Amino acid sequence: MTATYEPFTPAGSPEPRRSRYTDRYADDRYDDGYRRPEDPWAGQQQRSWESGPVWAETSFAEPQQPRYDQPAYDQPAYDQPRYDQPRYEEQPGSGQHAPPAPALDERRPARGKVKPLVIALVAVLLGVTGWQAYRIESVIKSSNDLASAVSTAQNRSADLEKALTNVFDPEGISAAALPSVFRVRAGDFTGTAFSVGTKAADGTANLFTNFHVVESVWKAGDRAVTLEQGKTRIDARIVKVSEAKDLALLVAKKVIKPLGVFLGKVKAGQPVVVLGNPLGLDDTVTTGVISAFREDDADGPTIQFDAPINPGNSGGPVVNTSRKVVGLATAKARDAEGIGLAIPIATACSTFNVC
Repeated sequence: MTATYEPFTPAGSPEPRRSRYTDRYADDRYDDGYRRPEDPWAGQQQRSWESGPVWAETSFAEPQQPRYDQPAYDQPAYDQPRYDQPRYEEQPGSGQHAPPAPALDERRPARGKVKPLVIALVAVLLGVTGWQAYRIESVIKSSNDLASAVSTAQNRSADLEKALTNVFDPEGISAAALPSVFRVRAGDFTGTAFSVGTKAADGTANLFTNFHVVESVWKAGDRAVTLEQGKTRIDARIVKVSEAKDLALLVAKKVIKPLGVFLGKVKAGQPVVVLGNPLGLDDTVTTGVISAFREDDADGPTIQFDAPINPGNSGGPVVNTSRKVVGLATAKARDAEGIGLAIPIATACSTFNVC
């Protein structure tokens, strides 16, 4: 037996709430307008609670299937799985269900984490690039500084070399020039001669001296003279002379290292060394400066110097600080001190064309 209950409604209260399964309120629609299903317990004795609950005999007639006129989409699809529930699949042979697959949001990396990583990577790359640019700039600057330092050092070396060239070193000048300087014995007269030029024939050497040194031999029709240096004796010949310019060209039968020549104009105050054989004294060296350069002398351009000279110095080389010959010592003023005269080497070279 089945008991049917109705909700308790006190006297004087508003209309009681309708029940789905009461005969008193058999209206088949809900308040929302939908039709109610038919009461499956129709035919049973029921009473309201106004006279108290009453047990009713249950009818064994088969209840009618309730009818639902509600739209199909209002009915829950019990045979369809719900996608918000995790689905478990049974593992073969284990009898256990596999854990649910990770949600889609868990498989994808969060955008909020990727963006800071990209920004950090870009910042690192920019920092590395900036550091490399700084290093390259530093290397370039160092290279420029080094090149500037090398250039400055080269300029200083050139200036120093030039300065050293202009340094007056009588000892060095004498040591370089004396092997090319000889005493000339021409009959009863002696003087000085030196090797010059590069146009001598093989096995020979060209030497300059004054004409007045070899004048007696030349006018006697003889051409043979002797070159002396210590115990060394070299035969030589007079090949050309210029009586007007007081110059003579000798050719020795031996190779002698020539001295370099300076064909420019000398200046007053330049230091010089005069080498020769005054009074027959071998390998004599005196020093002084250029006193003047006289281009308009009656006998031609003349160099005046103050280095002491004596008979026997005639024809000797006057050498500058560059160890080059600037003239041939020729004469000295009588009854005076420190006035010597020399023929410019340019005059001798142009006269005999052997330099």
